[in-house]
Amino acid sequence: MYLLAVERDFDAAHFLRGYGGRCEQLHGHNWKVEVTVAKEMLDKAGMVMDFRVLKDRLNEILDKLDHKYLNAIAYFKKVNPTSEGIAKYIFDRLVDKGLEVDAVTVWESQNSSATYRPC
Repeated sequence: MYLLAVERDFDAAHFLRGYGGRCEQLHGHNWKVEVTVAKEMLDKAGMVMDFRVLKDRLNEILDKLDHKYLNAIAYFKKVNPTSEGIAKYIFDRLVDKGLEVDAVTVWESQNSSATYRPC
């Protein structure tokens, strides 16, 4: 199995519903996102895929989150905008764009992350 990964970041504000702690207050993060794509076979050029294509697809999604209030985005009106929820949101949109995504990891701080990977 070949794994290819890219990292990007975005800035956004949110609050967590039903949390019962300080994160129920409006606050922001400098989020870091890592996307991993997996394939068993390489293409004719010997690649999983072009890094630029993966970066472009991820940027299209992150542009909709960057410098936004996440709770105001339709998806996050139903799903709490936790790191876990954001990872799944990004994963699903990349799959919708035809990518074979293995996992999406979202860091809300330098040492705190959540990963979404389907079973």
